[in-house]
Amino acid sequence: MFRRVTPQALLPSANHAPSFYTETTQDFPIARDLSADTHCDVCVVGGGYTGLSTALHLAKRGVDVVVLEQSRIGWGASGRNGGQIHVGLRQDVDWLESHVGAARTRKLWDFAIAARDHLDWLVNAYAIDCDLQTGLIHADHRARFGRHTQQQVERLRDKYAYQHIRYLGTEALREIVGSSSYYGGTYDTRGGHLHPLKYALGIARAAISHGANIFEGCHVKRVEARSGGWRVTTGQGMVTADRVVYACNGYMYKLDERVERRVMPINNYIAVTEPLGRVRALSLISNGAAVSDSRFVVNYFRLTADDRLLFGGGENYRYRFPRDIAAFVRPHMLAVYPQLRDVRIDYAWGGTLGITPTRMPYVAELEQGLYSASGFSGLGVVLAPFVGKAVADALCGDREQFELLSGVTVPSFPGGSRLRWPTLVAGMFYYALRDLI
Repeated sequence: MFRRVTPQALLPSANHAPSFYTETTQDFPIARDLSADTHCDVCVVGGGYTGLSTALHLAKRGVDVVVLEQSRIGWGASGRNGGQIHVGLRQDVDWLESHVGAARTRKLWDFAIAARDHLDWLVNAYAIDCDLQTGLIHADHRARFGRHTQQQVERLRDKYAYQHIRYLGTEALREIVGSSSYYGGTYDTRGGHLHPLKYALGIARAAISHGANIFEGCHVKRVEARSGGWRVTTGQGMVTADRVVYACNGYMYKLDERVERRVMPINNYIAVTEPLGRVRALSLISNGAAVSDSRFVVNYFRLTADDRLLFGGGENYRYRFPRDIAAFVRPHMLAVYPQLRDVRIDYAWGGTLGITPTRMPYVAELEQGLYSASGFSGLGVVLAPFVGKAVADALCGDREQFELLSGVTVPSFPGGSRLRWPTLVAGMFYYALRDLI
C-alpha cells in the first residue's frame, strides 16, 4: 500500500505556527477530536477559508457536514497570509477577455465583486473581530508601467463601472508610501487588509453555530469511492460521506494526482517589526492602506493595529523553510524602506500557498460527488470563502457560480506533479530576474 509521507513544510502540527497572528489571537474555537468512525452528508477536507465557508453555507441549509483539518483550524495559508484584501482576480480583465471572452469576463468580474461583498457579509453577520481596514495600493516598481496602469483604471471605471479605483501618479503615491521604490499605481477603496487568522477562526465559529462538525488533528490518508458514496480514512478514524470536497489548496500533497497536476505549493515569507510608534508607522504608509507591488515575486506590506510594519517578501519552491526567515525577508523590506535598518524584527514565519499555471482558481467536480476548489494564487482572503459558498451552492443544486469557475480551463503544469518543480523553478527565476530589469 502506498504510504503518504508528508514533507517538512507541510507536516501536520498540534499547534499553530508561531507568528504575530497566533500571538495576537486569544479566542480559539473549540473543535472536536474524531474519536469514532462517523457518517455525514458532505465531508470537507481542509479547515481553511474554503473548507470552513463551504461548511458554513452547507450547515446553514441543514446539511450534515464534517470538516477534517490535519492540524488546527486556519493552520495553513488561511492563518499565515499577509491579510491583504484584493478586489478582482489574479489576471486582469484584458487577459481574461482574450482567454475566455468578454461575456464570461464580465461574469467573472461580477463574481469577484460579489466575493468582496461576501467578506463584508461574513464579518458583519457573525461579528468577526479581525481588524478590518479599507484601502489597498498597487504600486508600480517601474515608471514604464504607468501607462498600462492608467489604461486598466480607465477600463475598470468605464467598461466595468468600478468607481472605487483611481490612478496615483508618482508624487501622489509617494505622499502615501514613504519609499522611493515606486513610480505610481492605483488606490482601491474596496481593497484593504485584515487579521487573517482571526478571520478564519470567525468563519469556523459561524459554521459551528449552524451545526457543522469540525475535527482537528485529522490527517487524511486516503479518499476512496465506495458504493453510494465515499470513504475518507484519517489517522484518527474513518468518515463515510455521500460527497467529498477537497479544500486543501497548497496542502494537497499526494492525496489526488488530478489536483496536484494543476495546483502547486510554493512558500512565501512574512516578517513583522517591533512597534514603531504612530508617527513613524504613518511615515511608511500615511493612510494605513495595504500595499502590494508590481514585481512578479510580489512585495506586500501594511501596518498592524499596534503600529508595526508587516512585510511579505521572497519565496522559495522547496518543501523546507529557510532556517532564519527574518534574515530571508529583511533585504526585501530594506530595499523598499532603507530607513528601517535600525528596526528589530519581532516575528517571522513562512507559509505555503497554492498556485496554478494560469493563476486562476482550479474548481472542478473531479468525478461524481467529488469536488475540489483550490489554487487561489495569493488572493484567497477574498476569493476562497466565496468559492466555498459556490461549492456549497452546487452541492445543494445551484450550480451557476460553480460552473462559471469550473468552465475556466486550468491546464496542468508541464510534466504534471512529478516534473512541475524544475519547470516552475526555471520559470520563477526567469520572472524574478525580469523584476530587476
